[in-house]
Amino acid sequence: MQDDKRATAIFLLIVLSIIWGTSFILIKQGLKVFPPDQVGALRVAAAVIFMLPIVIGHLKELNKKDYGKLFISGMLAVFIPAFLFATAQTHLESSLAGILNTLSPIWTVVIGAMFFGLRFRGLAVVGIAISFAGCVVLAMARAGGELGAFNVYALLVVLACACYGLNLNFIKFKIQYLQPLTIISVSLLLIAPLAYVYLFGFTDFTTRLAVPGAWKAVGFILILALMSTAVANLLFYKLLQISSPLFASSVTYVMPIVSVMWGLLDDERLVAGHFLGMLLILGGVFLANRKKN
Repeated sequence: MQDDKRATAIFLLIVLSIIWGTSFILIKQGLKVFPPDQVGALRVAAAVIFMLPIVIGHLKELNKKDYGKLFISGMLAVFIPAFLFATAQTHLESSLAGILNTLSPIWTVVIGAMFFGLRFRGLAVVGIAISFAGCVVLAMARAGGELGAFNVYALLVVLACACYGLNLNFIKFKIQYLQPLTIISVSLLLIAPLAYVYLFGFTDFTTRLAVPGAWKAVGFILILALMSTAVANLLFYKLLQISSPLFASSVTYVMPIVSVMWGLLDDERLVAGHFLGMLLILGGVFLANRKKN
């Protein structure tokens, strides 16, 4: 990258790390009143509202074949992960979800090599193995400090990261010719009807609004939708446009620090196993992202 692009990319990485690192504690606050499926659906449904003023002008840029690609991107980048993270955090602390999310660059490497012809370096294999070992340690670490039974809900975060990794490569190699604002706004528009139909047609969301604390929880989810889904994805696609999929996914280096900070402020308890798992994951991501063997 050129120096000016590199400076812009680093700045975007820091901003995105703060925004996305905060998203896990916002999900946690929403889950205090609403079940995970409603948190996920409301997040998607609200995000599209923030993009409506600008989405219409970008429809004219598209060909018919683009709509299917943008629907796929919206499902991978927003819809599916929104439900997976909310469900995972019913049995997983927000700080741990943030740490596990650092697996996104690993999935970027794996999926890029398997389906998009990216070169698979020797150190990448080592990094992948170390990162997934860290995932196992993290998922087995108990609050008491010892290793215990595997928390299967951690696998939902791993699956969400796989969606992110697939989407990164999909955008870079299939729809890079589209503007970032077009990608995020139109993809949200295409997936939003699913969220609205589900939220208002198949859940008791409107009834739960009468529960004490419901509107406060809605407020947290709206902030989540605006910042972590709408604004952050726009910035992320801009970052992807001026860098590489691996560099863009490296936002996860700083993000766990932010999520852990919020978790500790919310009285979440982390033990040695959690930090060991985080170090293994980050170490593996570093090795997988190295340019030279």
